[in-house]
Amino acid sequence: MAGSRNGEGEIIAGINVTPLVDVTLVLLIIFIVTAKIVVTPAVPLELPEASRTEETQVIFSVVVPATGGTLINGAPAGDDGQFIREAQEASRKDQEVRAVINADGAVPHRKVIHILDLLKRGGISRVAFGAIAADEEVR
Repeated sequence: MAGSRNGEGEIIAGINVTPLVDVTLVLLIIFIVTAKIVVTPAVPLELPEASRTEETQVIFSVVVPATGGTLINGAPAGDDGQFIREAQEASRKDQEVRAVINADGAVPHRKVIHILDLLKRGGISRVAFGAIAADEEVR
């Protein structure tokens, strides 16, 4: 029969939890110390700053719906060449122009990357992203 017996021949039914508590506390201390050492790398963000001036920011709006063509500032974009020309024109008018890409959730990732590439070729490097709500219709 398995089990341990004390000096009088009786089976010891109690469990000594002191070693379990000791090991648990040591592991807790190790996790706390290593959690402070391990630092996850963060993505650098360019957060907007509050401005007190009357300046307005120029936006180059790009809407990419799931069906239909891409819209630039509310007008159909046409082909890639026209897209690049309009981006270059917006960049010439204002060096601080920011493109805002509003893409539907059903748009393939490669199409958004292609839009980013066209913006870069057009001279616009500052980009922000938006989303088209599922019930919102693009006009």
